[in-house]
Order: sequence, then structure tokens, then C-alpha cells
Amino acid sequence: MSSSRIIAVVGATGAQGGGLVRAIAADPGGGFKARAITRNAGSDKAKALADLGAEIVEADVDDAASLERAFAGAHGAYCVTFFWEHFSPDREAAQVGNMAAAAARTGIEHAIWSTLEDTRRWVPLTDDRMPTLMGRYKVPHFDAKGESNRLFAEHGVPTTYLLTSFYWDNLIHFGMGPKPGPDGTLVFTLPMGGKRLPGIAAEDIGRCAYGIFKKGPELIGSTVGVAAEHLTGDEMAASLGAALGREVRYHAIAPEVYRGLGFPGADDLGNMFQFKADFEDAFCGARDPAVARSLNPELQTFADWLAANADRISVE
Repeated sequence: MSSSRIIAVVGATGAQGGGLVRAIAADPGGGFKARAITRNAGSDKAKALADLGAEIVEADVDDAASLERAFAGAHGAYCVTFFWEHFSPDREAAQVGNMAAAAARTGIEHAIWSTLEDTRRWVPLTDDRMPTLMGRYKVPHFDAKGESNRLFAEHGVPTTYLLTSFYWDNLIHFGMGPKPGPDGTLVFTLPMGGKRLPGIAAEDIGRCAYGIFKKGPELIGSTVGVAAEHLTGDEMAASLGAALGREVRYHAIAPEVYRGLGFPGADDLGNMFQFKADFEDAFCGARDPAVARSLNPELQTFADWLAANADRISVE
């Protein structure tokens, strides 16, 4: 293992980064070793990764110097941000700049940047089909990532741009799972009409990233989109019902209704779902499940994921 190439994984205790660390640990002959970057090396999640053989290094994406120390000597770096911690596109852009600069200064040979589309390419700020948010964005948590892609290029970092998809894990952690309706029937609500929603298990994003690193320089400079399936709301409701053993009905609401639900980020997410629905062909087309499966042959379907996780979805 001493000759293994180090992959420095930002957000290693999170959904995507943790999946990558575990994928590397599960392939001891693969020629890579994970360096798990976390703000708290003493956390239970960090200790669990250490038990798998990962090197644990403390750093913070808001602290450029700490990232430079964490990236030193690494072959590759997995770069990811978590917008929902602070809801600030400016802070997210600054974090991306810190990661790109650290990767450049330490000579990272292959970075993967977990990104999303800048929706303003499709819906300019002058387009009133959806509201402009924060004065500068249509979907802030998408747009801030998409416009930050250039930072890796400007710093000359050899980068693969990884387009992610809706986490099925959101049904557990973001409260997006089905809820009882007035008659007690479970109702799964999305503002997607009959359009398809690309989805994936968060763990599989990390596994796909490992597949990209294993391909070496082949995908540097490329944009790679990953999804396991493209499912309609009705199809997701049917799978949820089968896994939960209860009837689940899909309820399609208008994006403007979703934007008005009042929880933090509802307007951002309402615009996001509207973008995915209005530009279904482009959004789905950028995320071919065959590509994800080629990178990660163990890619889970929604039914697979539900079989392992349905009991974690709160339906109250």
C-alpha cells in the first residue's frame, strides 16, 4: 500500500465523499489510498473511516492554507461543497476557489469537481418563467457551482466535472419522503408533473467518482453526468409503496406552490424542480445511467436502494 496513489477527499464524512472513501477502502488492490478530509478528526464518522484504513486529515474549505496542507503529496482530489449548510452562493464560490487554488499549488494530477448546471444558460435572469433569487440566480445552489467550474480551468487543474443527480437519500434526510394525506394514504409530492427525475444513491456518486479516478487521465477535461435511473413521480411512488408495504400516491404540485411551502430553500428547490421538468431532455440527456454503470458496475436501482433503506424513511 506504500506505493498507492493518495486521493484527498473533501467532505469525507458526508454523503458523496464518504462513498468515495469507502469505495477506495473496498478495493485494496486498486492502487489508491484515501485521505479523508474533515473538520473534525475526532467525530464518530471520521473514526469509522479511519477504521477502514483511511488517513484522516483536518482541514476546512473556508481555510485555503489548511486545504493546501491536506492536498500536499496527493495524486488526486475530490472537491465538493455543501450549499445547504450556509445558503450562500458567494461563500460556496469562495470555497471552490480555495479548493482549486490548493489543487494547483500542490500539483494535483487529477481533480474531480462535484458540480451542477448553471441554469441561467437555459433561463436567463430576464426570463420570468421562474423568479430570480438573491438578485443574481435562478437556482442558486446549481448556478453557483456551475459558474465556479471556470476556477479549476483558470488555475490549470486537470479536472473532471461530475454532474450529480437527485439523491434518493433526500427521502430520509431532507424530509422529502411520502407523508399521510387526509385519508391516511401516503402521498409523495413533487413539482415535476409527469416528467422524469434523474436519481441516484449518494453512496453511488462516490463509487462513480472512484471509477473516474481509476480511468486515469482519460476523463480529464470532460463533463460526466451520473444517474442510476430516470423515474417519474408515479414510478417513484409505486416503488415506495412496494417497499413500504403501503399505498403511496404521487401528488404533482405546481412549482409556484412548492416555492411557497415556507421551509428554508423552498424557493431554490422549487426553481430547481421546475428547471429539471422544463428542460427534461437536456437534464436527463446529460446523465445517462449507462455511463454511471460503466464507472460503477454495482450501481443500485431505486428498488435496490429502497430494499436497504425503506425503514429509514419517516412517513409521519
